Amino acid sequence: MNKPAISRAPTAIDPATVALLEAIETRLRWLAVWTIHNANHIRESRDGVKVGGHQASCASITTIMTALYFAALGPNDRVAVKPHAGPVLHAIHYLLGQQTRDALERFRGLGGAQSYPSRTKDAIPVDFSTGSVGLGVAITAFASLVQDYLVAHGQLAERDTGRMIALMGDAELDEGNIYECLIEAYKHDIRNCWWIVDYNRQSLDATTADRMFRRFDDIFETCGWRVITLKHGKRQRAVFAQPGGAAIAEWIDACPNADFAALTYQGGSAWRARLNADLADRPDTLALIASFDDAALAALMTNLGGHCIETLLDAFARAQDDVPTLFIAYTVKGYGLPLAGHKDNHAGLMNPGQVGQLRDSLGIAPGDEWTPFAGVGDNLAAEMRDFLARSPLAAPHRPAPAAPVPVPATLPVPDGETLSTQAAFGRILLDLAKNPEADARALAARVVTTSPDVTVSTNLGAFVNQRGLFRRQELADVFAAARIPSAQKWGGHGAGQHIELGIAENNLFLMLAALGLAAPLFGTRLIPVGTVYDPFISRGLDALNYGCYQDSRFLLVATPSGVTLGPEGGAHQSINTPLIGMGQPGLTYFEPAFADELAAIMRWSFAHLQAADGGSVYLRLSSRAIPQVARADDCWVGDALKGGYWLIPPTGPRDAAIAFTGAITPEVLEAHALVADDLPGLGLLMITSADLLHRGWSARHAGRWTDGAREPSHVETLLDALADGAGLVTVIDGAPSSLSWLGAVRGMRVSPLGIDRFGQTGDLPDLYRRYRLDAEAIVDALAELALPK
Repeated sequence: MNKPAISRAPTAIDPATVALLEAIETRLRWLAVWTIHNANHIRESRDGVKVGGHQASCASITTIMTALYFAALGPNDRVAVKPHAGPVLHAIHYLLGQQTRDALERFRGLGGAQSYPSRTKDAIPVDFSTGSVGLGVAITAFASLVQDYLVAHGQLAERDTGRMIALMGDAELDEGNIYECLIEAYKHDIRNCWWIVDYNRQSLDATTADRMFRRFDDIFETCGWRVITLKHGKRQRAVFAQPGGAAIAEWIDACPNADFAALTYQGGSAWRARLNADLADRPDTLALIASFDDAALAALMTNLGGHCIETLLDAFARAQDDVPTLFIAYTVKGYGLPLAGHKDNHAGLMNPGQVGQLRDSLGIAPGDEWTPFAGVGDNLAAEMRDFLARSPLAAPHRPAPAAPVPVPATLPVPDGETLSTQAAFGRILLDLAKNPEADARALAARVVTTSPDVTVSTNLGAFVNQRGLFRRQELADVFAAARIPSAQKWGGHGAGQHIELGIAENNLFLMLAALGLAAPLFGTRLIPVGTVYDPFISRGLDALNYGCYQDSRFLLVATPSGVTLGPEGGAHQSINTPLIGMGQPGLTYFEPAFADELAAIMRWSFAHLQAADGGSVYLRLSSRAIPQVARADDCWVGDALKGGYWLIPPTGPRDAAIAFTGAITPEVLEAHALVADDLPGLGLLMITSADLLHRGWSARHAGRWTDGAREPSHVETLLDALADGAGLVTVIDGAPSSLSWLGAVRGMRVSPLGIDRFGQTGDLPDLYRRYRLDAEAIVDALAELALPK
């Protein structure tokens, strides 16, 4: 318990308001307990699986949420609620009439209130989805940065700004992404951000280490945050001021967290015995302790700052500037419940007898458990209704739908006989930034780029030269001022459109997630474009999934990829990223080979990011320059945007084809030329998106049991160009299973080529030969198809 308390005198607060808030807090705790109890003990269980619901975690934060939601929140504030407090959030909206009883009765069931707050699955207003602990905290800092970006660009009025607030469990402070975020937030001088720690000092497996009691202050203060510690409630502070009270305060400060939790669970008699033993030489303190009966003593010892409405309101009132603030609110896990303090209470559930006792103590009659104000008396119920009706939350403020950003009919295709998709990407963005046409100017103005210290090596540098770094404070280009030649001319200013990040992929994906939520959070749309080395998608995969889960919209450009990044070796070569792209909901994966494919896909992507049924997009690009193909017309574009097209249609026997994607296209074309005499009419199927092809095929099959749709999918239509019994060679610089599934579409034999082990350093001829991606390997694979089954 060793943490200094705030010393400043509290602000005067209306006692009537405090009484109403305390009544609401009690009601919220009950509804959270009952919602979880109903799901676990009353609702029919058809599978015997425990439903769960974290009653203790809800109880520890209920007072904090009451003070925040009904007294401190402004109309433009946005909140990320700790995952295990989801039932409390639902209870708040139930009292406000914005959540239904049916949804609460189906908590953690199909169509009911979600286990953890979800932007896309809950019917109540949810600003940020939470679930994977730590990510819901960090995104609020990046949302704060996005808000500043919009203000600086004239896309959001200062008067319409708010605080980005995270309600977090103290165990989330163990998450590494918290500190990665904290460092980045310091670099960008974020403001208007509150993190409120439910400091109950208990996690799933253990109590918090006592030696951390000052470290959080040090870490956050070093990064420019104000730290406000709410350790003692009003009743405790009043007792500390009495004769003998200072010794009780000192005892609490010295009490180990585990001891405090155990005594809380044991109750008043245990508190008395321990205090009397430890303070036996303080007669004035013993007399003060004796003035309380067991119940009152237990209530006093657990009257911590996070359970005191007045202490919380005073703290929130003292942080009304834009300084980022960490509130450390001491609480008791399971506060007000019979499992308070027990080390096993994280996943523990109150039994029916305990819930019945709690219900009776609140004056709630059996059968009235869902009645919002049961047991409080008619007069108090009327006051609570009036108070809630006057709450800003009663009519939640949400920005108007964001206007769409125009997208040009086409994007210019970079010229050049040989070109890599990575270089083409940079040139397409640069052309967009310089294009004077109205639609292109409007789109370019909403593009915001970001990268984790690989801006130059992923070909974003030219765009940044053109548009600048975003900084709230002017940042001079020292090299340019000193007339030192450099390809990078990066000045930082409020109009800049590139957010520079350190080398932490979690921060990249959280930044993209926050940028991609600009429309629903702030009412104005951005077009986020983030670049990363393809193999390092895995380092930020949890944050990528988090962004997609809440339907954030962004363009992820991952480059370079595969063993084609030869000299960098296995640590920098990617294998399974195509499977990540195919398996991630809310994300569409493309892997183009040619610059004109990329231009068409990027144009499609900018529209898809804004579509009602759209999502985010992942482009897997390469630094390998390859010869560009001459086109007779644009007939291929429509098919390419569906996932694939015949680069060379099959003719003659049509009994074999090569399906391929990306950087190994030259090897496929070489193999095609080598077998031209032996396999005349061999088809080459260019796969631009194995993801879209697989998704369409799966949807067609699912249509049998849903809407009955039986139209052939695009991949079926493509493969209908082959004869029955034809074979496929599939080739990808990545996991071979990314394409080998194509054989299942029409029951074809498949000879798959790809990467299924860590790569080596080397040049491309050596590596392609070693990993069987060269023309000879493709010819051998075609020969394998001709062998007897």
